[in-house]
Amino acid sequence: MAQGGDREDRMGNGLAQAMRAFLAMEAAGGILLIAMMAVALAVVNSPLAPFYNSALSFPVLGLSLLHWINDGLMAVFFLLVALEIKREMLEGELSQLGQVLLPALGALGGMAVPAAIYVAFNAGGEFVRGWAIPSATDIAFSLGVLALLGRAVPASLRVFLAALAIIDDLGAILIIAFFYTSQLSLGFLAGAVGAVAVLLLLNRLRVRALAPYLLVGAVLWVCMLKSGVHATVAGVLLGLFIPLRGGEEGAAAPLRRLEHALHPWVAFGILPVFALANSGLSLSGLGLGALADPVFLGVALGLFLGKQLGVFACGWAAIRAGWAHLPDGAGWGQFYGTSILTGIGFTMSLFISGLAFPEGGAVEATRLGVLLGSLVSAVLGYAMLAVLGKKQAS
Repeated sequence: MAQGGDREDRMGNGLAQAMRAFLAMEAAGGILLIAMMAVALAVVNSPLAPFYNSALSFPVLGLSLLHWINDGLMAVFFLLVALEIKREMLEGELSQLGQVLLPALGALGGMAVPAAIYVAFNAGGEFVRGWAIPSATDIAFSLGVLALLGRAVPASLRVFLAALAIIDDLGAILIIAFFYTSQLSLGFLAGAVGAVAVLLLLNRLRVRALAPYLLVGAVLWVCMLKSGVHATVAGVLLGLFIPLRGGEEGAAAPLRRLEHALHPWVAFGILPVFALANSGLSLSGLGLGALADPVFLGVALGLFLGKQLGVFACGWAAIRAGWAHLPDGAGWGQFYGTSILTGIGFTMSLFISGLAFPEGGAVEATRLGVLLGSLVSAVLGYAMLAVLGKKQAS
C-alpha cells in the first residue's frame, strides 16, 4: 500500500511540476508575443512596409510565405494544442467534472456572448461571416499578463485561465472545422480519412515510436490542404492519436515527449512569427470613422465586453448553483479581473479572421478591433488585479 501511495504522490508531483512548467513557458511566450506585435506595428508604419509586405507574399514551393506560416507552422501550433487538450482531459485539470465545470461553462459563455455582439453589429451584412473572430482567448498573451502580476494573484487563477483558454481553443478548432471549410475535394478528403485510419491503427497496435505518427501526419496535412478543410485541422487530428500511456518502464509517454519537444518551438518561434506576420496594421488613413465600422465594433466590443460578461456571468451562475466554487484563494473581484483578461483574443482571433475574410475585405477593421479589444482587456484586467492584489497584501 505504501508503494502505491508513493507512486500516486510521485505522479501528483509530476503533474504539478508539468503544470508549473507549462504556465511559465506560456507566460514567457506571451511576453515575446507582445513584443512581436509591437515590432510588426512599427515596421508596417515605417519605410520598411513595402519590404514587409513583399516578404510575406514571396512564393515558396507554390505557396506564399504568409500561407506557409498560417497553414504550415500553425498546424504545428494546433498539434501542440491537441496534445495539451488530450493530456489535460485524461489526467490533468480537465479530467474531473468538478475541476472542468467552471472553466468549461466560462468558456461557453465567453464564446457565445462575443459572437452575439458581433452578429448584432453585422447582421444581414456581407461581413457577418466573421462572427467567430472574438470568440477565443489567447492563452500565451493572457498568461503573460498574469505573469507580470507575480504573486499578486493566486496560482489557482492561472490554472483556471489556462484551462479556460484550452477549452476555448477546442471550441475554436470545432468552429474552424465546421464553419470555415471551403469547397471540398472528395478525392483528397478520402485521402485524409485514410490517413486518419492509419493513425487509429497505429494507436490500436500500441506503436510508441513517434516517427510513424509524424510521417502519416505529414500526409494528412497535405490531404487536408488540398481537400478544402483547413490544413491546421490535420495537426489537431494527429495530436489526438499520439499515445499518452504505455512504452518502456520509466520512459516518457510519446505524447509527453512530443509536447515537451514542441512547446519551446511554438512558444518562442511559431507564435512570435505568426504575430509578426499577422498583426501589422497600417495606421495611415485611419480616422475616427474607422471606430464606427461595424466589423471593428463587433470584434473590439465582442472581445472586451463580450468575453468578460460571458465568462463571469456563466461562472457566477455555476458557483451560485453549487456546481463549482471560486478558484482557491481568489475573491469575486479577482475572478472578474481574470474574466476581463479572457478578452485578449489576439492569435486565435487573427487566425480566424484570415479564414473568415480570405480575400482581405475587412482585414484592417478586423486587425484594429483585435488589437484594441485585446489591448484594453489586457490593461484593464491587469490594473484591476494589481489593485486588488495590493489591497489583499496590505
